[in-house]
Amino acid sequence: MGRQGSMVTKKDNRSGREKAILRHQIVGLMEDVPVICETHGGKGVLWGLVYKDIAGVTGFVFEKDWEKAKVLALQRPRWAVYSEDCVRCLAGGVGAHLTVNLLDVDPYGDPWPAVDAFFQSERPRAETLWIVVMDNLLDSCRTGRAWDTPSLKGIVADFGNDLAPIYADVVGRELIQRKAAQAGYSLGRFVGIRSGHSKRTALFGAQLTR
Repeated sequence: MGRQGSMVTKKDNRSGREKAILRHQIVGLMEDVPVICETHGGKGVLWGLVYKDIAGVTGFVFEKDWEKAKVLALQRPRWAVYSEDCVRCLAGGVGAHLTVNLLDVDPYGDPWPAVDAFFQSERPRAETLWIVVMDNLLDSCRTGRAWDTPSLKGIVADFGNDLAPIYADVVGRELIQRKAAQAGYSLGRFVGIRSGHSKRTALFGAQLTR
């Protein structure tokens, strides 16, 4: 751990590869063994690509689909696996038995309710926290609907409704800064890229410090 380097914006046509690349970069920059909160575990693909072989890695993961959650439990027997809604659980302090230093948010839709739930809840806080977020709200901005998207209303008030051209850098940075400040964090390193086929989603990575 603690290998030297910086987050770079390597681009690819497939968001899965981009997501794995960014996570590998973040893990390479971490000084401590990752303690991970993974909000949307799915079938555990990213865990297998990135986290599986890291010595001592631990954490907890959410997955509402019971069959997928069983797969996750078999994959990582030392983790806590919750087949529940991550937003409700995080807001209630689930996972507070660990001091998370890597928050991994990869939903199908809006990631920011889960991010808010993590930062607004009572739990121990690492002095340095890394966060990676897959954001699927860019399409709403491309079609002029940012103003009607609850997670973006504060950003629209400050930057206007035409967010698509600045989404990957300005919007992502602002959202992470504002969310993290709720728990006393300041933004350090940041990277934001357009991701996936036709670049219709956004992928953010950041280092936060207290």
